[in-house]
Amino acid sequence: MNKTFQQDVARWVVQGQFADPATITTSTALKLLFRQMSLRAVAWFRLGGWFKRHHVPFLPGFIQRRLLRVYGLEISPGAEVGGGLYIAHPVGTVIFAQRIGRNCSVIANVTIGMRNKWEFPVIGDNVFIGAGARVLGGITIGDNARIGANAVVIKDVPAGATAVGVPAVIMGTTP
Repeated sequence: MNKTFQQDVARWVVQGQFADPATITTSTALKLLFRQMSLRAVAWFRLGGWFKRHHVPFLPGFIQRRLLRVYGLEISPGAEVGGGLYIAHPVGTVIFAQRIGRNCSVIANVTIGMRNKWEFPVIGDNVFIGAGARVLGGITIGDNARIGANAVVIKDVPAGATAVGVPAVIMGTTP
């Protein structure tokens, strides 16, 4: 099993917690894939990324269209996304980031993408993005940041900060 996907699976063993990826067996992964539609979507995304990295023609585009049609998730296979990606509800979620770090949580109906120019967000490790949030433009979301539900983020968010509102403002930071 791919190490990155093993980290994705570890996010689903006990929801809201991080299981040790080394404890994930093939049996555990198959059970979770059967039960969790969101994890199946992430598995297809990882497979599409593998095909793209290995220059397999046609299949990455096919998988991208399948993700949209079957799961309602718009994400480009091959995007730089660290392990531990947790997408709670993929329907209506659009993810086009320059980079997404490890252990990021995307809840529901989130849009991550460009704003006015062909620039995309860079999202750090351990970032939480609440339901309905929009993260737009060539901005940086620091490690351990939290984006509140329905926030529209168009400016950088420092590491450990919480951003809420339309447009989003920084409400505080955590150590």
